[in-house]
Amino acid sequence: MLKETPHTTPNYAAMLQVAIEEARTGLAEGGIPIGAAIFRADGSLVSRGHNRRVQQDDPSIHGETDAFRRAGRQKSYRDLIMVTTLAPCFYCSGLVRQFGFQTVVVGESQTFQGGIDELRGLGINVIDLHSPECVEMLNSYIATHPEVWNEDIGVVEVVE
Repeated sequence: MLKETPHTTPNYAAMLQVAIEEARTGLAEGGIPIGAAIFRADGSLVSRGHNRRVQQDDPSIHGETDAFRRAGRQKSYRDLIMVTTLAPCFYCSGLVRQFGFQTVVVGESQTFQGGIDELRGLGINVIDLHSPECVEMLNSYIATHPEVWNEDIGVVEVVE
């Protein structure tokens, strides 16, 4: 007879704290406070990163893409967990879809919904922690830097 091993749910709140640390690092560097981290199902950290678009003048360095690049090559991404302080935009949602992540943990989706409905529609497990800390951090940034935020999410001002 096989012994069943107890199934434990990963500590998503602790995982989110790593992404929040990255968001705070990005803010301290003068950038947008969005952080991400990638974990194995057992809770071990694979990589972490943050939005560096402002710091490196590169619109492709979002928190999720920074963490993804830092993770290096993986044989499979299906069992990895993408954790991000903000619902992933369509660009980062595409990365999740392309590489087969099956679980995404979101700090908050109140400020920005991104592509989470599409990810859920694909059967990806999206867990929104509704973190007040994430909401406050990003909304404070948006209040003081609306032009950078609008540029980051693709809102373009029409000039006549």
